[in-house]
Amino acid sequence: MIRYSRASFYIGSAAAVLSIFLWCMLHFFNPYTDRFESAAAIRTFFLLFLPACAALVSVLMSRKWLMLAAFIWSLPASLYLALTPGVFALFGATSIAYIISYLFMRAKK
Repeated sequence: MIRYSRASFYIGSAAAVLSIFLWCMLHFFNPYTDRFESAAAIRTFFLLFLPACAALVSVLMSRKWLMLAAFIWSLPASLYLALTPGVFALFGATSIAYIISYLFMRAKK
């Protein structure tokens, strides 16, 4: 049981931090464009950044329902970006890590 707890913590927190880092890179240090689009930043803030924050809170407070909510919330944007070439396809991997972390949290009980 301790292994599942540690695994869910490490996987979930790594995925959340990576998602936050990728979101910052997507809008402030994007290698594919040189302009800042505020509409896209706001949209992806709600679809990628906030679920990453929810996932981070979930692993810190051991709230499995919040991790599931973060996964479902970020899934559409993550799937879209997972099909793009480049570094931002890693959003798909972070979404998969959210569900894996949730499954480990669920197996912990």
